[in-house]
Amino acid sequence: VAKPSELTPRTASILAEIIDSVGLPKGVFNLVHGLGAEVGAALTGHTDVPCISFTGGTATGKIVAATAAPMFKKLSLELGGKNPAIIFADCDFEKTVQGVVRAGFLNQG
Repeated sequence: VAKPSELTPRTASILAEIIDSVGLPKGVFNLVHGLGAEVGAALTGHTDVPCISFTGGTATGKIVAATAAPMFKKLSLELGGKNPAIIFADCDFEKTVQGVVRAGFLNQG
């Protein structure tokens, strides 16, 4: 089950469409949308969910970890990190640096 950020849901919806188009059996990939405090919390605290992978901010990660720990769930947290950027020699360097810096903070978890 995947629950994308409510700020950037479209990418996950496109992934679900691609998975459906290639014929992956129903139920192998399930996508749910909603607010983290509601849908994410329900998934995290559900006894039938044995593992959690969370990418986002440290405050929310602390809540996810506190919920998962008493149930001994497998847990992976990616908190406050930044994705790498590959910058090619033929780019407009100043414009690229501005874009990378903006991207690093615009949708931070």
